[in-house]
Amino acid sequence: MASDSLVHIENFRMDFGPLTVIRDLSFDVHAGETFGFLGSNGSGKTTTIRALLGIYIPTAGTLTINGRQFQPSQTGELGYLPEERGLYKKEPTLDTMVYFGKLKGMSASAARAWSLNYLERVGLPDKAKIRLDKLSGGEQQKVQLGVTIMNDPRLLILDEPTKGFDPVNRRMLMSIVEERKQAGATIVMVTHQMEDVERLCDRIILLKDGVARAYGTVTQVQESFGGTTVRIESERDIPPSSKYAVLTQTHGHAEISLATGVEPAAILQDLVTQGIGVSGFTPGRKSLESIFVEVYGAKEVD
Repeated sequence: MASDSLVHIENFRMDFGPLTVIRDLSFDVHAGETFGFLGSNGSGKTTTIRALLGIYIPTAGTLTINGRQFQPSQTGELGYLPEERGLYKKEPTLDTMVYFGKLKGMSASAARAWSLNYLERVGLPDKAKIRLDKLSGGEQQKVQLGVTIMNDPRLLILDEPTKGFDPVNRRMLMSIVEERKQAGATIVMVTHQMEDVERLCDRIILLKDGVARAYGTVTQVQESFGGTTVRIESERDIPPSSKYAVLTQTHGHAEISLATGVEPAAILQDLVTQGIGVSGFTPGRKSLESIFVEVYGAKEVD
C-alpha cells in the first residue's frame, strides 16, 4: 500500500454463489487525485464500490479507506453519488437538502445557506420549495450531486454523475467536480464519458469481467496499447485501407491506427487525393474511447 493511498484494494474477490464477478483485483487511489473507474455494465465497478463501502462482504481481499475498513462513522468524510439516485421525493427540495446536511454534521442554518447558494448556481433557485418528484430527472440529479458534496467530503465517489445530461449541464457539473479537486478532495469517477476522463483524471483502471485490463496514468494506459494513431475531422467517412485500421468513426470524427512503417503525412496525402476533405488531422496516442472499443468491442460503447 502506497503511503499516499486513500483507497486501497488488494486481492479483492467477490463471489455470488457459484458466480465470480471480481477476480483478484488490486489498485490504489492516491490522496488528492481524480481516478477514473471505467468498464461496461456488468464489469464489476458497482460491486467493487459496494464492497468498499461495506454494503457487500467480500469473498476475499482487503478494501480500506484511509487505512481501515469503512465504518458508518466515516460518513462525514465521504460523499457517495450512486447511479441509482435516492432522495425523499415527496419533500420540498430545500428541506431535503437541509435534512441531509444535518445528517452530515452541518447546522441547519449552514445547510440552508449552502443549499440556497448551490441551487442558484445550478439554475434551480425557483425550485427550493418544490417537491422533488415535481422536478425533472436532470434537476433531481443536480440536487443529488449537491447533497453529495455539501459537507466538503475528503473522498467523493461519483457513479455516472452526468448521465443523461446535455453538454451544457455536463460541463457545468464537471466544473463543480474540478473545483472539489482543487479544494483537495480525492475523486473516484465512474463514467462512460471518455472526454471527461481524458481531461480530468490523473489515473484510471479499466475493468472487464471483474479483471483489470488497464491501470495507470492516462498516458501510461495509452502507451500500453501502443501504435501511432491519428484523429481526423472530416464530413465524410474515412475509407478502409491496408495502411491503417479505423478504430472509431462517428459523424465528423474518426480515429485511425497506422500500420507499421506508415507515416501520418502519407495518409493525409492519400485522403486528399481521394477527394476527402479533412479539416483536422492530429497524430498522437490512442484515445481512451478507442482503447475501450479495443477491449470491449464496438457494441459495448455507449
